[in-house]
Amino acid sequence: MDTKTHWEKVYSTKAADAVSWYCAHLETSLALIERAAAGYSTSIIDVGGGESTLVDDLLARGYENITVLDVSQTAIDVTKKRLGSAAEQIHWLVANITEAQLEPGAYDVWHDRAVFHFLSASEQRAAYVRQVAHAVKPGGHVIVSTFGPEGPTKCSGLDVIRYDAESLHDQFGVRFRLVESSKELHRTPFGTTQQFLFCYCKVE
Repeated sequence: MDTKTHWEKVYSTKAADAVSWYCAHLETSLALIERAAAGYSTSIIDVGGGESTLVDDLLARGYENITVLDVSQTAIDVTKKRLGSAAEQIHWLVANITEAQLEPGAYDVWHDRAVFHFLSASEQRAAYVRQVAHAVKPGGHVIVSTFGPEGPTKCSGLDVIRYDAESLHDQFGVRFRLVESSKELHRTPFGTTQQFLFCYCKVE
């Protein structure tokens, strides 16, 4: 089963709040984005945004230049319906991030919670990093969250790679300066916990 088919099946068979990564409000992500953003016109892309409420919260805070990318059309459609007329303010991209056609230097802030750790092949990770280097402006900001060293080894039936700050930063290279990292225990809708790692880098 290819990536798109897998995630279309996940999103078409499970409610938004019935997946392990669901969080009513991504407070850590929001705090990091607000630190990175120079103003409300800052260009932000949420990679793997799916059915996440991050876009709702960014709109509520007044951000005006938001792109949401996900491989699943089903997930995008759910989020559009939830937002109603506000969905017209968002730029939507349905694509696999390793293959997406992104404009050069289009984004000030790149945010990814729980996509990168699914890239199990080295060529996938290299393609992802090339996309970031291509699409984020010099001086821009990159916020990537993966499962931490004590996080799960599988998610949604797929193997994942767990990272600490050093091993995650090593995937991106010297052009990306690590500003800070932190770990967070995410409580799933099922009452279990998952360790997430957040890395915040600046593009030199």
